[in-house]
Amino acid sequence: MVSSENVDDIGIKGVLVADTKGKCLLASGMADDVRIRAIISDSAWLKDAAQRRFIPILLTTGQFVCLVSPYPDGYVVLLSSPPADTVLQFIMGVDFAYDILNHILNDPYDAMTIVDKNAKMAYISPVHEKFFGLEPGGGVGKNVRDVIENTRLHLTLKTEVAEVGQVQRMKGFDRVVSRYPIQHGKKVVGAIGRVMFKGPQQLEAMARKIRDLEGQIKTYKSNASKNKKNDPPDVLDAIIGNSLAMRSVRDQIRKIAPLDIPVLIQGESGTGKELVAQALHHLSARKDKRLVTVNAAALPASLVESELFGYEAGSFTGADRKGRAGKFEQADQGTIFLDEIGDMPLEVQTKLLRVLQDRMVERVGGDKPKRVDFRLCSATNRDLEAFVEQEKFRLDLFYRISPVCIHIPPLDERREDIPLLLNHFVSELANQYGRDVPEVEMKIAHHLMERSWPGNVRQLRHVVERAFVFAEGSKLTLANFEDGTGADFKAHAALQGGSTSSSVQGRTLKDALEELELQLINDAVIRSKGNKKKAAEHLGVSRSYLYKKLEAS
Repeated sequence: MVSSENVDDIGIKGVLVADTKGKCLLASGMADDVRIRAIISDSAWLKDAAQRRFIPILLTTGQFVCLVSPYPDGYVVLLSSPPADTVLQFIMGVDFAYDILNHILNDPYDAMTIVDKNAKMAYISPVHEKFFGLEPGGGVGKNVRDVIENTRLHLTLKTEVAEVGQVQRMKGFDRVVSRYPIQHGKKVVGAIGRVMFKGPQQLEAMARKIRDLEGQIKTYKSNASKNKKNDPPDVLDAIIGNSLAMRSVRDQIRKIAPLDIPVLIQGESGTGKELVAQALHHLSARKDKRLVTVNAAALPASLVESELFGYEAGSFTGADRKGRAGKFEQADQGTIFLDEIGDMPLEVQTKLLRVLQDRMVERVGGDKPKRVDFRLCSATNRDLEAFVEQEKFRLDLFYRISPVCIHIPPLDERREDIPLLLNHFVSELANQYGRDVPEVEMKIAHHLMERSWPGNVRQLRHVVERAFVFAEGSKLTLANFEDGTGADFKAHAALQGGSTSSSVQGRTLKDALEELELQLINDAVIRSKGNKKKAAEHLGVSRSYLYKKLEAS
């Protein structure tokens, strides 16, 4: 049995020419086998096979597919190994298999375009040729981008990811298109695009519906932006990854978000814990209220009360004349997200515990406690259970914040998500910088998957952004990711025991990670021209955390 694992053996195995009565006139290769010649010598078999065009021959030593074609003086039989078990089953079970293939290739309502691994067109359906004004075979050999506007078949080759049911505009018309990479063994050898064609009336009706829907979407987006300017259309889409671990994270979010229960999000720095907190809020019943983020590690004990609980006018020197609401008041009816809670000082933990127990806050300088209603989300990259044993974290506070825990895996444990993250960041950066989305060389994803990522997704985005900014032309190449000019490359080499810098040899993982983080921060500040707010937004951290790290350096 020839399976998909033995595709290298597929090809023409023999040729036989017979007259109308089945007498063999010429035989070559496997067709010269006495058993095959005996089968083909049956004139009734030949006549039936010529009608079916495709027909299998099953021997004890192997299986073959025959293409039988009549000519004026007899029949020509081409003998081939079956390309796959599924194809063999199709040919064996369907007498009119050839007619089905002929219909697919000539279907006036479902056109097809096939490109090879170099994005050169190998086939285009007749209806598609007429649509583009091509002579029969006129598109073969041309780059698909030179023939079909807005095509993405060349990107399908690069990403190796299918795109199903996409809308593509061609010559002023909207078409529903699906694109699939085609594999030969384990290698992508081409791609196929299928375009749904309809008659003029149906097409016009579809266009009108699309225009109506676009108008409705535009109105919806306009109204949504007025009410919730920061709300993403689908918060779970921001959590990129198709690995089992990330699918599990999204499933947990869907189940937990509607429940008004505290959640502790655990994961290394740069894994995207804040995105999970945002998803929990926007999928909850509190989504119309505020999500207030507090960097717990950056709260100094002297200011914790005024920051968390607020203060009345004139309560201390330098206070706002009108007073100010604290973080818990701001989060009333909404969600408060305590980031890096594992680094919160013990004296701050005590004050926080009191609020979580009583749900009452009293402003500094005030005398009227106020009840607040909030949903609590916390995040940490620390082992809180170990901190509890070391008396660095209160046990009673740990129980308060962790009825439910969501663990975000490090990027090194879900490397299969790197190609998706790469494509996402490239598209995001193109939109951010107002540039066209560049092609991404296929080798890049494999290169990135082989690297270690101590800085996780945040580090990956930094690497992609630097390559994007310094790339020449409209294509990202492997060279853009191997120039070694970035600080994270040096830190990565140091963590791997390389010789990039002798000064980091023998250092602990914690020290190396801290150095990497500082280098990323300095790089972001430089590229933001000293604007620390923009640098913090780019790195995905709070300004207070950025200031804390810069002051410590």
